[in-house]
Amino acid sequence: MTIKADVQIDAKGLACPMPIVRTKKAMVDLVDGQILEVQATDRGSIADLAAWAQSIGHQYIGTIEQEDVLYHYLRKCSNEEIAETPFAQTITNEQLLSLTEGIVLDVREEVEYAFGHIVGAKTIPLGELDTRMHELKKEQPIYVICRTGKRSDLAAKKLASAGFDKVYNVLPGMVEWQGELEKKF
Repeated sequence: MTIKADVQIDAKGLACPMPIVRTKKAMVDLVDGQILEVQATDRGSIADLAAWAQSIGHQYIGTIEQEDVLYHYLRKCSNEEIAETPFAQTITNEQLLSLTEGIVLDVREEVEYAFGHIVGAKTIPLGELDTRMHELKKEQPIYVICRTGKRSDLAAKKLASAGFDKVYNVLPGMVEWQGELEKKF
């Protein structure tokens, strides 16, 4: 079955946040109701694009995988540009190094986590956060980290919406982490 999309973009070979960046740019030129097809190879783009679409007010229709390419389908739901507001509570990588309480929540994909994560960090990929939130304590500070701060921003917003008030997005994320790393292989 071939799915018709009004516009297709190629984000194959790109990692977070680039599939979202290209999607945002393409959405500006669409009119309300049009369908965008985003072709990607980054498995994290499944959760990333779904969370981004929900946070900005567009409809994430779904994803089809064919021969290692993910075909994401999104419907533009507004002609008005919606300003994205970053999660207000942030902390820097350097500040995180000096903290002694709370939990570091790594929302990257499992493979990213395996190749290097903060010692003692809990892993819950963004795509699993809705179903695994019960594993976190609302009264405990939660420091959310990903590769660049984009997925962790979306995750922090989800947690705050679910009643977690001691949530902080770690910026700029693992891309510039200078602390000790642990590997899981």
